[in-house]
Amino acid sequence: MTADSQSPSKGEPKDVVTPSQVTDSSPEATPAADKTTDAQEESKPASETEGDDEKSKEKEVLPVGSVTAGHNLFAKYDKDGKRSWSATMPTHIEEAAENDETKKFAVIVRKLAPKEADSSKPLIVDSIIIQSPHLKTELGKLFKDYPGIVIDVSRLILHAPFAPFVHCWDEFVAATEHAKGELAKEHLTLLRDILEEELKETLQAREDFIKTKAVDWAHVWTLFKPGCLIWGSKNGQPAAFKFTRGEYGENSCGRFYGLHCKHIDWDGKTLGWTNAVQKIQEYIGSVPLTDMSCFPLEMHPQLEQATASLYARGKVFESLAGYNYKFYKGMALWWDSDTQKIRQEVVDSRIVVDAVNWANQVPDLSFTTSKALGNDGCCNRNNGSDDESEDGDDDENNEDESDDDEDESEGSYSDVGADFNDKTESKKKQKPTLSDDKLILTSPMIRGYSLKNRRWMEFFIHDISEIKFAENAFESLVLNQDKKDLILAFAQSQTQFKSKFDDVVSGKGRGIVMLLAGGPGIGKTLTAETVAEEMRVPLYSMSANDLGQSSWQMEWNLKKILSMVSAWNAVLLLDECDVYLEARSSHDVQRNSIVSVFLRMLEYYEGILFMTTNRVQTIDTAFKSRIHLTLQYPNLDATARERVWRTFLDRSVGQDKLIQEDKSHQVTDEDIRTLGKLDINGREIKNILKMANLLAWQKKEPLSMAHLEKVLKIQDAM
Repeated sequence: MTADSQSPSKGEPKDVVTPSQVTDSSPEATPAADKTTDAQEESKPASETEGDDEKSKEKEVLPVGSVTAGHNLFAKYDKDGKRSWSATMPTHIEEAAENDETKKFAVIVRKLAPKEADSSKPLIVDSIIIQSPHLKTELGKLFKDYPGIVIDVSRLILHAPFAPFVHCWDEFVAATEHAKGELAKEHLTLLRDILEEELKETLQAREDFIKTKAVDWAHVWTLFKPGCLIWGSKNGQPAAFKFTRGEYGENSCGRFYGLHCKHIDWDGKTLGWTNAVQKIQEYIGSVPLTDMSCFPLEMHPQLEQATASLYARGKVFESLAGYNYKFYKGMALWWDSDTQKIRQEVVDSRIVVDAVNWANQVPDLSFTTSKALGNDGCCNRNNGSDDESEDGDDDENNEDESDDDEDESEGSYSDVGADFNDKTESKKKQKPTLSDDKLILTSPMIRGYSLKNRRWMEFFIHDISEIKFAENAFESLVLNQDKKDLILAFAQSQTQFKSKFDDVVSGKGRGIVMLLAGGPGIGKTLTAETVAEEMRVPLYSMSANDLGQSSWQMEWNLKKILSMVSAWNAVLLLDECDVYLEARSSHDVQRNSIVSVFLRMLEYYEGILFMTTNRVQTIDTAFKSRIHLTLQYPNLDATARERVWRTFLDRSVGQDKLIQEDKSHQVTDEDIRTLGKLDINGREIKNILKMANLLAWQKKEPLSMAHLEKVLKIQDAM
């Protein structure tokens, strides 16, 4: 029986819930500086009033704030609810419900009338005040890990709907039965009886759920105990989250139960926790567990299979932390800043996984990860005391971390570039890893850049795969072998040893700049492409349009691109760079400014830059000292054109998707010698072969000279 349900008898304390009304005579309720009421002032004789006026004059000359006393003012409200302040104390004041008399009770139960008119109870429990030290001790053990519960307070108040007791009811009942000490057991039994009566409906719904695996909307919150793992979704993909708290809410779609959760993500620096929200929209009646948008992971009907799937994806997620060069085929998400909406787009392209630059380019969606305390700590991938793992058993791993971070400046942190990646693979395996229970909580998304779509996007991990690099691509380049050897040697050495050489100023002059000059379609762009393919690194191609028209736009954009490409260990290609290389003149201030900025930015670039131009003779003299290698590409002769024809024939037949199924062609060596005599460049050869392949594919025939001749005649090239 509750304390407030007992009627006081002779010698027993008063009821603790319904206090009597008494006049407040305490010093706090009486003005300290002026204890005379307004009514008494008005009833004084005139002679006394005159005397008081003289006293008031004396009071007025006192310095402000000089009286050592407090003066009380009391709030009063008019019929419109407007508040004013008065020195007159209100006359109807109830006695305080809690006093010295109520302090003796182990539990104080505060009740109120329910808002629902059809409630089966005339009164419901609003809150419970725990005063018993025995109860505090036992509840402290029971709710040690329950968030939001602090037991060691002088006034412990628990509010409806008493979620901690609902989620831990079995443990609470067990603690009551096994309590040590007669008084402790009595107090626990008292509290259990009070709550059992109040939570009867909720506890029954909980038992029904255990039997039927279905729950009604009003009691859906009982399924989710803080700290439990949740099976939910992110962007349509299954995902697991750690539940922290929940609450009912309402939006334009109706009422919902919102679950505030966290999961593990990568912000470019740290593998750690980030916030997430899951929602269960309001429904009618009871629904099966698996029909809800999220539910406790431990209740998954195929728990072992679901956990294994999450674990496998988590391992891939962890391996992608950093800069990674991969292939992607599937739907991806990108932020449309014009409409402020997330949009979908099909991607069939090589991508660079790069969370750091994604956050810089898409600030509206950027986030940071943080590690929770204690066992919730996650491993980091960045050196520094602020990000050190808080798990006690990670100290040994952290020692290896400093070595890895030293290599990061040389690109070992990245997965791009086969030559130097092999060298650092053994160290990379020593990086601190996520435990199995953390791996299942990782995000199904990773962020980076699509080279073909030319967008910063979010990618689904299950659509990421390894790149199938073209074998012998660089060897097939139609160029003098000595030049090819020199180009490749420069590029490979730059990737591995860029930090070994410095100018007088630290960080200056670490890059390699190569200028490829010559007419169109003779292999300048292809040189950069094949170098990147040979080195297994990304190729980032930019043009004047990407950099802007003014010097400040160009500086801003170029700075971001150079920093990004250097971090990727990528090959940078600036096609048709004449606007930046032409000699400066006294009458074009704007272009002079652009050239000057470009020169200055090149000084601090640490990667590989290929620039192509058709007008090498117009280059500004200041560029000559900044270009490490200039190669003049001669026009293709008949022998070179034959090699180009053979190269593209082999590549198109072996790899093009729009070719006949038997993967063969009927173009003979004699046909190739004939084709080599045609005065066309490499780009034209490539386009002619593509159109001929399409024609053969449409007719379901092997590619032959007849198809090529038909295209050549249409192009007036034959």
